[in-house]
Amino acid sequence: MSTLLEIKSSVLRQVQVCPSFRRRTEEEPGGTGADPQEPATGAWKPGDGVEFFTQMRLVLKKGEGRRSLPCPEVLLRSSSPAPNEPVDPNRGLRALTPEEVEMLYEEALYTVLYRAGTMGPNQVDDQEALLSYLQQVFDTSPKEHAEAIEHVKKAKAPTYALKVSVIRAKNLMAKDPNGFSDPYCMLGILPASGAPREPGPHKEQRFSFRKGAKHGSPPPAKCIQVTEIKSSTLNPVWKEHFLFEIEDVSTDQLHLDIWDHDDDVSLVEACRKLNEVISLKGMSRYFKQIVKSARANGRAGPTEDHNDDFLGCLNIPIWEVPVAGEDRWFKLEPRSSASCVQGDCQLVLKLITTQRDTVMSQRGRSGFLSYLLLLSRLFQFEHRAEEPDSSSWRGDLSGPAATLLCLHGAQSNLSALQLAVLHWQVSSRHHQTCTLDYGYLLGLLEDMQAHWEEAASLPQEQEESLADSFSAFSEYTLRLLRQLRDYFPATNSTAIHRLELLLKCLDKLQLFQPSFEICPFETELNMDIAAALKRGNRGWYDRLLNAKSPREQPGLQRLPGLVELVDVIYEDLQSCYSIYASLFQSIVKIDFFTLTYRQLERLVAEEVWVLTEELRPRMTLGVASQLFELYLSLADIQRFWNNILGRDSHSLALTGIHVQFLPAVKLWLQVLRDQTKWRLQGAVDVDTLEPMDSSSKHSSSAATASLCFSHIQELWACLAWPDPAQAQGLGSQLSQDLCEAALFYTRLLRRKVDTQPRASGQAFCVALNNVELLRRAVGQALQGLAWPQGASGFAGELPRPLLSYTQTLDEDLQREAHTVTAHLTSKMVGDIRKYVQHISLSPDSIQNDEAVDPLMKYLDEKLALLNTLLVKGNLNRVLEALWELLLQAILQALGTNLDVSADFYNRFHFTLEALVTFFHADGQGLPLENLKDESYRKLEEELRLHRCSTRECIEQYYLDKLKQRSLEQNRYGRLSVRCYYEAAEQRLVVEVLHAADLLPLDANGLSDPFVIVELGPPHHFPLVHSQRTQVKSRTLHPVYDELFHFSVPAEACRRRGACVLFRVMDHDWLSTNDFAGEAALSLGSISGIVRPQVGGSTKAGQPITLHLRRPRAQVRSALRMLEGRTSREAQEFVKRLKELEKFMEADP
Repeated sequence: MSTLLEIKSSVLRQVQVCPSFRRRTEEEPGGTGADPQEPATGAWKPGDGVEFFTQMRLVLKKGEGRRSLPCPEVLLRSSSPAPNEPVDPNRGLRALTPEEVEMLYEEALYTVLYRAGTMGPNQVDDQEALLSYLQQVFDTSPKEHAEAIEHVKKAKAPTYALKVSVIRAKNLMAKDPNGFSDPYCMLGILPASGAPREPGPHKEQRFSFRKGAKHGSPPPAKCIQVTEIKSSTLNPVWKEHFLFEIEDVSTDQLHLDIWDHDDDVSLVEACRKLNEVISLKGMSRYFKQIVKSARANGRAGPTEDHNDDFLGCLNIPIWEVPVAGEDRWFKLEPRSSASCVQGDCQLVLKLITTQRDTVMSQRGRSGFLSYLLLLSRLFQFEHRAEEPDSSSWRGDLSGPAATLLCLHGAQSNLSALQLAVLHWQVSSRHHQTCTLDYGYLLGLLEDMQAHWEEAASLPQEQEESLADSFSAFSEYTLRLLRQLRDYFPATNSTAIHRLELLLKCLDKLQLFQPSFEICPFETELNMDIAAALKRGNRGWYDRLLNAKSPREQPGLQRLPGLVELVDVIYEDLQSCYSIYASLFQSIVKIDFFTLTYRQLERLVAEEVWVLTEELRPRMTLGVASQLFELYLSLADIQRFWNNILGRDSHSLALTGIHVQFLPAVKLWLQVLRDQTKWRLQGAVDVDTLEPMDSSSKHSSSAATASLCFSHIQELWACLAWPDPAQAQGLGSQLSQDLCEAALFYTRLLRRKVDTQPRASGQAFCVALNNVELLRRAVGQALQGLAWPQGASGFAGELPRPLLSYTQTLDEDLQREAHTVTAHLTSKMVGDIRKYVQHISLSPDSIQNDEAVDPLMKYLDEKLALLNTLLVKGNLNRVLEALWELLLQAILQALGTNLDVSADFYNRFHFTLEALVTFFHADGQGLPLENLKDESYRKLEEELRLHRCSTRECIEQYYLDKLKQRSLEQNRYGRLSVRCYYEAAEQRLVVEVLHAADLLPLDANGLSDPFVIVELGPPHHFPLVHSQRTQVKSRTLHPVYDELFHFSVPAEACRRRGACVLFRVMDHDWLSTNDFAGEAALSLGSISGIVRPQVGGSTKAGQPITLHLRRPRAQVRSALRMLEGRTSREAQEFVKRLKELEKFMEADP
């Protein structure tokens, strides 16, 4: 690790001393300026722009599927058969010698020829069929087969015994006064009376065939056995086991009585005298005595001795016991018709042999071993005959084979647990030589586990053989797990299902580990599994490395193969996470994904560190391109880990690997900048400035440019540079290059349009649409170029430099769009002026709509065409330009037609309202707030004033003064006045108090101010003359305190526009006075004119501070209207104001 840190430090030092890459402004290739410089190595040529972006698209497409965690459904693409697992004939059971085969053959024939019991419905009852089947299994000739049969027939017949388990009884009769009984059982073997009974129906019986009984071998009694007494119950549970020797299977029968125990002399005491009974005949007579006693029990008087009460009996012929044994409920029977019994008794019966005249038995070979050998022989025969190459065989045996095993297992007195163990041992060994279905093996383990919990432990020898089978099976499966990807590929659903079953088998093996006295595993099995997986990961990686990027090759030759290796590892990690991880975690509790990721990630990191160190001194564009692709794949691997919640990436070996790739990334971004311009140049060169298809309104070059910028945005997202400071440098550089490329494209596009000899309106529309599409695409791309800002940045906020680039570029593209729009609308200026002139020259005799109709038709035709050619945003932009042209044309028409009739202005007012309705288009066109802009309001005011009378214009002049507000309240100073109206005297009192902060208009930095007070409009006050204050020399804060009276009626003060106007002038002795500022006060709001407030007085008005200002444009508009009037009143008013016009400069 220290070596890796030293490598990181050396690379960081190299980066710090490298000069930063700064953007330089370049002229477009092929233009009047210098062409972009080609890369020195010639790795990418200008004509390769298409090839470069095609290659970049392939890289991006590779990363598209890596943005999110994969779904298992995507990976499991195949349901074909799973790959064949390796088999080894030597891993099966030991091959038998010819002598052992002969002994096993004899044992099987002996089992068939001396079978006892009743065959089940699913078993083969034909002895000849069973013997013929054995001949096929052991591959003997007819002669050898016949001789073997004769030899076995001459052998001594086996000794039979009956295993009886008395489990429980239910619903017995109550014999005691307390409503219960104290039941117990007495059972033994009764020989048939008279001649031996032929096999056949004796009594209606109900049979149920169940395999197995609980293992136990209590010492057998000579004649009769008795269970324990269960007190006060009608549903006793005994679970006691007995063994009886059978002399004649065909005639003997099992007899069982259930009695209610009494405290007096009972049958239990009588059973103690059984040692006095000699032979089975004596026992038969004793049973008869017991029966007589039971019959007398019901007729005895109160003074006679009482025996136990009879509760029921059973008589079961031995020959009716199924070969496989049975576990069933038997209905209790009465002794005679006079007996009254009820209830059932559950018995487990099994007919076994205790002595067998075979060589294997004579040599001490147990039934356990002989069954194992026979089962193995049958497995080899059945599987070879059925499906020799199939891994789906589930151990399904034919009828003869199943019957043979059932006979031998029963005769050998094998318990259900022993049978389960034997089937597992043979099947697991056979699986290693000829693959079986893991579901079948799992079922065997589950069956063995169920019997293991119920039965006692196995003998040590059998437990050791079971432990050996576990060890062999685990060793075999661990070998498979070491080659997990070969035998259980993640894309094969069948193989993954087999893996799931295999892991469940291993999990079952771990459950047996605490039950073994001799542990089959040296360590925990899951630790062995984890070690096998690690070893398999390393072997798989080494093979992959040797195939893709052998270490013997030079670094330049290894680089492409290393890229492929990293891609393969990423796909493998996807499989590990989506497919394998859940199986290993849920079944054997192993975090397979973390184990694999950390191991492979560390191996890849070590390989990359070494290779990048080797290639760093030989950095070329070709090397940089391949290193860039390698870094993207490594970033995907690291991002895959980060996408999983709760994963800490700081401990990964790939942390800090980006430092090694920084020089290559910077160099590659320079190539990207040049290739982008070359690609845009080629796209514009072949562009015909026609829509690509009927559904789009832009041309091919815009689509290409948009796609290029989209690829760059995707590229930055894939890059995801982790260091914030370095990311800011890379992101800033890429953002500048992107903005530069966008402007470069617009210049190329405009040049192409301008160089066309007769560029049509459609070409301009397509160019405008291209600019709009580019503006949106670049804006979206720049939004996607955000880089991490560290702790100081806010989530979701663009970095300040990127925000500045975005805003500046948007303004540039908006200007470019307005330029193209101006080119487009300039072709319509002449027609618009012509139709506006038509309206102005139309005689008063025609209607307004007739005069406006030609203009409307022209606009409707043009805009209908533009609507089909332009996108919505551009159509609005053209509408706004046309709207401005129309307003200017109407204003120009009004300026050239002075002193015309009111109908002239009414017609243009009608035209203006019609145009508003047309351009608004019921909300589908321009918004009303955009239409009624400053130009519209100016034109509307112009029309309104032209329609007013002279006196209304004069009144408007004074109203404009009252509405005027000073932009800067203290710029021209303040004037304090007091005004009120004396109704008794019918005069207006104006008191000029003082002024402050006046403008210095003299050379000494002061002024000589005085105030002119006048009332307006003149036609409201025809007999009133203006008055003035005294001149206050050399001051900017004059104090006047002068009072002026104006004899005017109150009604005149309430008229429209009535006001008092204060003009502050600077007195000059040798030249004309200078204008300092003015203020107006409405007479309608002063005390005495409006209704006085309660308790108020007309002389109690407070001083009013007025802010001085200078006339604005809206004041001059009314004056300009009056200048065009020829009436005497208008001319006199204008003449009087002309004297002050030279002082009324616009507000700077």
